[in-house]
Amino acid sequence: MNDTLTTYKNKSIEFWQSRTTKQKGLFIGSVIFVVILLFMLMWLGSRTHYVPLYTNLTAQETGEIKATLDARGIDSEVNQDGSTIRVPEVMVDDLKVELAAEGLPRTGSIDYSSFQENMGFGTTDKEFNVIERAAMQTELEKLIRNVDGVQGSQVMITLPEESVWLSDEEQTASASIVLNLSPGYAMEQEQVRALYHLVSKSIPNLPIENIVLMDQMSRHFEYEDEMQIDSTLSAYEQHRRIQKEIESDIQRQLQQMLGTMMGPDKVLVTVSTDIDFTKENREEQLVTPVDEENMEGLAVSVERVTETFTGDEFEEGGIAGTGEEDIPGFPGAGSAGSGDYERIEERINNDVNRIHREIVESPYQVMDLGIQVMVEPPNPEDPLSLPQERIDDIQQILGQIVRTSVSNDVLAQWDDADINDRVFVSSQTFNGKPELDQAQPASTWWYWLVGLLGLTILLLIFLLLRKSKSKKEEEETVISDEPPMFDIPDVNKERDTEEKARRRQLEKMAKEKPEEFSKLVRSWLSED
Repeated sequence: MNDTLTTYKNKSIEFWQSRTTKQKGLFIGSVIFVVILLFMLMWLGSRTHYVPLYTNLTAQETGEIKATLDARGIDSEVNQDGSTIRVPEVMVDDLKVELAAEGLPRTGSIDYSSFQENMGFGTTDKEFNVIERAAMQTELEKLIRNVDGVQGSQVMITLPEESVWLSDEEQTASASIVLNLSPGYAMEQEQVRALYHLVSKSIPNLPIENIVLMDQMSRHFEYEDEMQIDSTLSAYEQHRRIQKEIESDIQRQLQQMLGTMMGPDKVLVTVSTDIDFTKENREEQLVTPVDEENMEGLAVSVERVTETFTGDEFEEGGIAGTGEEDIPGFPGAGSAGSGDYERIEERINNDVNRIHREIVESPYQVMDLGIQVMVEPPNPEDPLSLPQERIDDIQQILGQIVRTSVSNDVLAQWDDADINDRVFVSSQTFNGKPELDQAQPASTWWYWLVGLLGLTILLLIFLLLRKSKSKKEEEETVISDEPPMFDIPDVNKERDTEEKARRRQLEKMAKEKPEEFSKLVRSWLSED
């Protein structure tokens, strides 16, 4: 055993002395680095990792949960504002189930589960109304806390009392809400409108104008209709904003559609419009015939009179009157004769269309529209990689969008050439296209540390194996160059007899030098 240890010791000393100063420094530094890294990994592995158990808690809830965990001997941490409590990661799931079974956290507020605990035969209407209103407030606070940026909220609801008297006026409710926003968070108008609608639809008979919404800094949030235009803006600013919105909508739709067809980075779209902001109110009194082809009205009443007579007719005769009372040249009476008489009279009362129109023409009509599209070929180096048929398809799509966007009165005066003049499609290479960097996956620092350690260990093993292999090859070369060694018997062993020694020499000679052994055997045979 001592001989084996001495052999390994000598080999180790010989290996170390055969290394250069640089190799010795690299080996010592690597050993120190590996030891430090192992200690760090052991420290990280033994350290407890805390994760949030509950967030957005009140001080009362945090204190109650902290006391329960301390009584069980479970380590926990509370953040600075006291709204989050953290526990070891391996225990978070079990603790949530166990604390929920005990009814924690208790908010101290009344929710819909309170009806099962407090309702009974002796409950009066007043008590029921109080519990119902408190439950509605609690549930509404829970809904509001789910909004991004809201840490907590307080809601006060006033419900109308039912009256025994009949009244045409409907009683409405009201609500006052105070939001506890995260530090530095600013609510957008879309969130404000969503909160107003959420509260209005959650409480019966609660119009939006009866809701007051403010934050912990007493900043009031007004409800602004999405279609309402800010009156503080000038007329030019209002018109410019509306024009930009119309152009942006058309441009976004075209960019999405053409980007799906050609690729999102292969299409560039610009849109320009001419909007008519004139608002016109006019009244028309029109009278038109019912039958426009014959220009006739609708017969309301018809009266027909027919007279016929059959008899003798007096003939003209006599002397014309010449007296003072006579009419000069008037024919005198003559003898009677036979004759017929007929008279037909028709009276028709026609009515016409009387049209009364009160026309209010809305503004914001698109009077003109121009669309410019630049498309990059699939192969930027080859402009012919984009066929003309594809460009014609894009031209036809843009022309159809112009037809559906421009006012009908203007479109009636245009032909296909006018529409094509307002659409431009170009195929060019995009030289100024930005190159986006690929997002690198997030990783912790100790991942890199472990990877670096693995690479270092592999590099050291490779270098050591390479050096050992080189040394072994050198030793084999040196051994092959040395003269053959003779087998000298050990002095400690018993001496063989002369016959055994010769036999051993003959066996060795037969193995190593068979030709000489065969010559020796022939010589012995020839002598015999």
